[in-house]
Amino acid sequence: VTSQLVYTVAPEMPAMFDGMKLAAVATVLYVIVRCLNLKSPTAPPDLTYQDTTLSHFLLKSCPILTKEYIPPLLWGKSGHLQTALYGKLGRVSSPHPFGLRKYLPMQDGATATFDLFEPLADNQSGEDVTMVICPGIGNHSEKHYIRTFVDHSQKQGYRCAVLNHLGALPNIELTSPRMFTYGCTWEFAAMVGFIKKTYPQTKLIVVGFSLGGNIVCKFLGENRTNQERVLCCVSVCQGYSALRAQETFLQWDQCRRFYNFLMADNMKKIILSHRGVLFGVGSTKMVDADLSRLYTATSLMQIDDNIMRKFHGHNSLKEYYEKESCVHYIHNINVPLLLVNSGDDPLVHNSLLTIPRTLAEKKENVVFALTLHGGHLGFFEGAVLFPQPLTWMDKVIVGYANAICQWEKQKPPCQSQGAHSSETKCQDGKS
Repeated sequence: VTSQLVYTVAPEMPAMFDGMKLAAVATVLYVIVRCLNLKSPTAPPDLTYQDTTLSHFLLKSCPILTKEYIPPLLWGKSGHLQTALYGKLGRVSSPHPFGLRKYLPMQDGATATFDLFEPLADNQSGEDVTMVICPGIGNHSEKHYIRTFVDHSQKQGYRCAVLNHLGALPNIELTSPRMFTYGCTWEFAAMVGFIKKTYPQTKLIVVGFSLGGNIVCKFLGENRTNQERVLCCVSVCQGYSALRAQETFLQWDQCRRFYNFLMADNMKKIILSHRGVLFGVGSTKMVDADLSRLYTATSLMQIDDNIMRKFHGHNSLKEYYEKESCVHYIHNINVPLLLVNSGDDPLVHNSLLTIPRTLAEKKENVVFALTLHGGHLGFFEGAVLFPQPLTWMDKVIVGYANAICQWEKQKPPCQSQGAHSSETKCQDGKS
């Protein structure tokens, strides 16, 4: 008996097919590398500041400003993913700080609310210091990124007061036909006034995120007396001028038009949740508001023109943006001012960053820090994939605040008004 082995030889695939597979894989990898910006380097923030004794002290005492910001390797160099993670999750493993909610009646019948969190340790300066915090658009003290920052600040010895934007909390009804706007400082001023009166010995660190950065800078610049007892101010990821920003928000570059649509949709939900109060019988300013235009709005500009500008009686969208932007007030701020932005922030066009850069070049009290990465209020840190609970942004703000408190404690005796006045300086303030 004989047996015969039969071998079946698979037909050889054409070389062109292998080339197509290789090209497809290469294309996918190229797209991934480009979209995730994997080839982008890491670097310290680009700092703009004047050569003064105070700036040298701050950069030495807050070294995180001069060190590399290293985002998570696989996705952290994409501004879109940083922004998306902030928008969807806020933060990872967010803590739950305990605070007391305060209610402040306003002159027009509105009720401002803020949450007060006491410090969990002694401040390193030995002083009573309060962070007065203004969140981003439509945000409040219950947002994860706010909770994470508050918890970190409490552990560093800071009392925290967090404004809840008028109408933003889903379980708090409006008591007058008005909600928060891009630059209205009334509620923030009421909160600051309460803190100053309740804690007469406390000094203030003013902090604003995104839209909140515009509000706090406008508040400080509106009236010189608003800067009394203020040690410093930190603004993160704001756009400085709504009038100049509106044109960029209609562009598809960096998908800003898409982000504009998402934010407009969120604003619609907030407005419509209070439509009974905002558009009821007692709302004289909203008589000519067209709700059908609100339902069909696809941009913040359409909502601002149809609804938001009318809360304060502005005659046009241009007037509303002009009057409510901090760009016209920020030059009046004389306390130390740290302005932080990200170069890959998909919401803030690079053309807007000439405002803080020019300000830092002209004013001795201003430091402008521009990171390569971080997105909009992202600034996540981590090794490869998973981000850490505490972000670079949280560390920078508290580190800068600590440095300012240290400066106040050991400032040169000839600086009679300390860090909170650039008008009284040592003769050798330039170094």
